[in-house]
Amino acid sequence: MELLKPFIFQSYLKSVIWGGDNIARFKGITTSQRFIGESWEISGVEGAESIVADGPDRGLTLPQLIEKYGAGLVGERCYRSYGRWFPLLIKIIDAHDDLSVQVHPDDTLARHRHNCSGKSEMWYVIATEGDDPSINVGLTRPITRDDYERMAADGSLAEVIKRHRSHPGDVFYIPAGRIHSIGAGNLILEVQQASDITYRIFDYNRTDAYGNRRQLHVELARDAIDYTVLPSYTSEPEKLGAVSQQLVVSPYFVVRKLVVTEHIAADLSHRESFITMTCIEGAACVNGVQVARGSSILVPAATRQLIIDGSATFITASL
Repeated sequence: MELLKPFIFQSYLKSVIWGGDNIARFKGITTSQRFIGESWEISGVEGAESIVADGPDRGLTLPQLIEKYGAGLVGERCYRSYGRWFPLLIKIIDAHDDLSVQVHPDDTLARHRHNCSGKSEMWYVIATEGDDPSINVGLTRPITRDDYERMAADGSLAEVIKRHRSHPGDVFYIPAGRIHSIGAGNLILEVQQASDITYRIFDYNRTDAYGNRRQLHVELARDAIDYTVLPSYTSEPEKLGAVSQQLVVSPYFVVRKLVVTEHIAADLSHRESFITMTCIEGAACVNGVQVARGSSILVPAATRQLIIDGSATFITASL
């Protein structure tokens, strides 16, 4: 089966306590929705499935689309492994305020506790604002599980989380088990396993409009944390050619950056995976589909050639 046209989906906008208005501006949309912290661009997560926005399959959810086209959409290996379940979740995140300090379980723990996959993720910093935006990932020194419990209780855990001054273009890979938080002033593209399991450790004692604090998961997080201290927590992009950089290679996804200045024609005949493409700058026509800044498309695995005309920067993800 030859599926040449990419699919474009409706964005699922989520209002959260730390959200702002940068996502609407970035995407060039008008909305009365406030405190938008996340735009779920491509999602098969139950209850938040992406819906096709245009074309003959308009209105179908992503799982329904996979059910209709099977391996022609996602690739043989993906279809054998996951069926109609889409294994990745693509998000745009606007941290108007600090996000909570958190950690995610790995596959083994998540399946045991929640009957779902774990959550490893990567961040690409699109833009920053403010005097001192930061990404906080990993540990500055070794701590034990007992140290963690004491520091989580007395509020001092943030003192041992490694702080990185963030800049546009920074890349971070956060495997399951690594403590992390996004500081205020970051607009981020996130690629992650399709899991919504988060263990929140500290949330700055914030309350919602009703005076309620968000639930914490200090005990659950204790056995999920990887207490290993690494010399570096940033990822260095690898140049693949004139227009492409490899950002992250993990067991769950491969993420690249693609910069198009006028026209490219890429041979995809050697690939067996779908490709997600999120435009973070400019605009272009991709196999006949117009893609503007802040938009995401799903290129079917059966596509054998990718033709892009325009001037745009994309973050792509595949298996």
